[in-house]
Amino acid sequence: MRAEARHQLKTDKFRGATIDAAERTVHWTVEHQSKLIVAAVVVVIVVAAALGGWYYLIKQDEKASVDFGKATQTMETPLRPAGMPPQPDNPSFASSKERATEAHKQFQAIVDKYPHTRAADFSHYYLGVTSADLGNSAAAERELKDVAGYHNEDLSSLAKMALASIYRSTNRRKEAVDIYQQLIKKPTQMVSKGAAEIELAQTYQAAGLTADAKKQYEQISKEAPQSAAAQIASNKLAELK
Repeated sequence: MRAEARHQLKTDKFRGATIDAAERTVHWTVEHQSKLIVAAVVVVIVVAAALGGWYYLIKQDEKASVDFGKATQTMETPLRPAGMPPQPDNPSFASSKERATEAHKQFQAIVDKYPHTRAADFSHYYLGVTSADLGNSAAAERELKDVAGYHNEDLSSLAKMALASIYRSTNRRKEAVDIYQQLIKKPTQMVSKGAAEIELAQTYQAAGLTADAKKQYEQISKEAPQSAAAQIASNKLAELK
């Protein structure tokens, strides 16, 4: 239920209860008018504070979203060829490390400044990604593990996919395989079953487990022969022959 609707429902219930109580306690009201005035002022202050807090959170979300957009643009900024000086009208970076460093700084600023926003949640994911890009596997794993535990299934699945990649790069194949199998059993809009199956097959292939890789690629081709994942699987099978 949207916040406005919840607020309206609470207001309607409060109004009905107040009218009913007023009709049954007219005489008491006259005798205790000063106390009621004080109580009314308190209610007004509490309601105003609640509305103010709700408005504040919306504005925080809006500001965080703007900064988040800038940070993601940084990650997409092109790299310029070696030896080429920066161009004022065309943003670029000299290296992927330089780009990841700047993006990491921007995502960290969002987390620090707007900690209770959706943009901050996604920024934690990108902090993990940029940490991995910078070669800091420990920091990347820490951030991605936290995000993998979020209730947002789409964001959680993205973090799990990235975390599995960290495990693969640090020779922890079993942990990577476990995550891919979890994602295959419970895919999301952000991480499809086919995407997780392809990563699992490639993990087997990279480890030299050719039979397991072939079996996984064949299964992908059989389950969804017209899918993009099936096309990738067919190409990989051709490589393994």
